[in-house]
Amino acid sequence: MADLIVVAFDDEATGFELRAELAKLQKEYLLEMEDAVVVTKDDKGKVKLHQAMNLTAAGAVGGSFWGLLIGVLFLNPLVGVAAGAGAGAVSGALTDLGVNDKFMKEMGESLTPGGSQVFILLKKVTGDKVLENLQDFRNKGRVLQTSLSHDNEEALRKLLEGADG
Repeated sequence: MADLIVVAFDDEATGFELRAELAKLQKEYLLEMEDAVVVTKDDKGKVKLHQAMNLTAAGAVGGSFWGLLIGVLFLNPLVGVAAGAGAGAVSGALTDLGVNDKFMKEMGESLTPGGSQVFILLKKVTGDKVLENLQDFRNKGRVLQTSLSHDNEEALRKLLEGADG
C-alpha cells in the first residue's frame, strides 16, 4: 500500500527542489515513489500540475516500438511506427496513474499565488535516512495531509514545520 504526503511551501522553487531531492533519494534506493507532482498557482489564479513523467510521451515511445515490431512482421515498418505512436500517445494521455489530478487541482486552489504544493505517493521509504537527507528543507514547509503512521507524520512535521511532537 502506498502513502500519500502533501507538503506546501510559500514559493515554487522549494517545491521543485524537494521533488528533485526525492528523485535523488529514489536513485539511492532510500525510497520508492509511485508519483511526485508539484502544483503551482500563477498570479491569475490558474492552478498548474507539474507531473514528473509525461504519460503521453511515454505512451508514444512504447507504442512506436510495438508498432515498429508489428510493421516489420507485416513488411511495412513506417506505417507500424506511426500507428503505434498514435495509439501509444492516446493510451498515455488517457492513463492517470498516481495521485488523482482532480484532487490535486482542488487542493491547489487553496494556494496563494507563487506558492507550491508537492504531492508524493510513496511505495516504500527508509524513514530515518530520508529525513536525515531532507535537512535542507527544515522549517520551510507545512504538512497538509498524509496517510503515514502517527509517529512518522510527527517526525516529518518536526522537520518541515519545526513543530514539537
